Amino acid sequence: MEIQNIKNRFNIIGNSPALNYALQVATQVAATDLTVLINGESGVGKEVFSQIIHTLSARKHNPFIAVNCGAIPEGTIDSELFGHEKGSFTGAVDARKGYFETVNGGTIFLDEIGELPLGTQARLLRVLETGEYIRVGSSKVQKTDVRVVAATNRDLLQQVQNGKFREDLYYRLSTVPIRVPSLHDRPEDIHLLFRKFAADFANKYKVASVQLNDEAIQLLVGYPWPGNVRELKNIAEQISVLSTDKVIGAEALGKFLQPYPKNRLPVLQSGSGPAGPEFANEREILYKLFFDMKKDVTELKRMFVELLQNPELAATHPQFVHQLQEWRGPNSAELLPANTTPSTTAVATAVSSVPVIHTGYTRTGSTIQEHEEVEESLNIIDKEKELIIKALKKHKSKRKDAALDLGISERTLYRKLKEYDIEE
Repeated sequence: MEIQNIKNRFNIIGNSPALNYALQVATQVAATDLTVLINGESGVGKEVFSQIIHTLSARKHNPFIAVNCGAIPEGTIDSELFGHEKGSFTGAVDARKGYFETVNGGTIFLDEIGELPLGTQARLLRVLETGEYIRVGSSKVQKTDVRVVAATNRDLLQQVQNGKFREDLYYRLSTVPIRVPSLHDRPEDIHLLFRKFAADFANKYKVASVQLNDEAIQLLVGYPWPGNVRELKNIAEQISVLSTDKVIGAEALGKFLQPYPKNRLPVLQSGSGPAGPEFANEREILYKLFFDMKKDVTELKRMFVELLQNPELAATHPQFVHQLQEWRGPNSAELLPANTTPSTTAVATAVSSVPVIHTGYTRTGSTIQEHEEVEESLNIIDKEKELIIKALKKHKSKRKDAALDLGISERTLYRKLKEYDIEE
């Protein structure tokens, strides 16, 4: 089908080469069952491309559903997509079919795919590879024949590097990638779109259609449009309703535009710049700070042990002993007279008088015995048991409140209490 016919059918305005190429790829891939990943900023019209792919496919007479993954709470998204059995969690009073079951034979559009939790990503990968899924709370494997079209406004490769998106799922989804251009990347289409929206709203509100003079057109085209087509449509509607003059100049148009700079500076994305992905967010910055502090403490431990083992080294570095005396306190001057070269005995006395710091070594007489520093337990079961006990104490053994605080069902909490033999 010709690109112009597609535009007419789906009410798409624009002649940008990037837009035409994206439409061409969509029409070519529609006849297949390949998974498609649509990339583009928010407001560019990614859902329209999913409808084009479904309408031009052999599945056009079967169901189509659009799911916003970012709008579904993490605790219920598995149930929404794959269904659940009765009693599988609190509130599951009946069994429920998921979207992959109700849309069997059709197309499911997963918008904002980057918002999916990692656990749900694993389930989705299995559906894409084998067509199999399991309802929440069930052990029965079910089959489905659903074509998946996904969309995102995020850099999924960057999320893969940050450990927030599965690499295998990314490559499985992006069998055929489609890039929908942003509005500021197709300036030749901006005025065309404005005229179309202005005409539509004039007809809707029974008013005369607004026109832009040359200066206003230049301002319109030079505006960065961070909200893309959605923002342009909103501006056209505001002007159509609120403007008393039907010929709009640059000054009047400027009142409706947000005060964004004409040339937008690039936003520093996580993982960009010299710091790399370790500065993805504030939490990771704190983690790095703690790790650096741990390195410093480790180095300090090494220095202390070296002095304890070889006190004569301080004879060539008297500032070490003076520093130790400063840590000792105001009475430390008795340990070593000023302007003297420290002897081995003085060094040993000064070192032994420093407040105790756990270094991973034990001093027994004149010998140093190394022992292993015991780290905090990282066993998942121990941590889970500890959290359950804390939640019960916090809520005075009220299971319902404790389960809510832990983010699990009351049934699951009861099972964990039995499993770990926790007394309430």
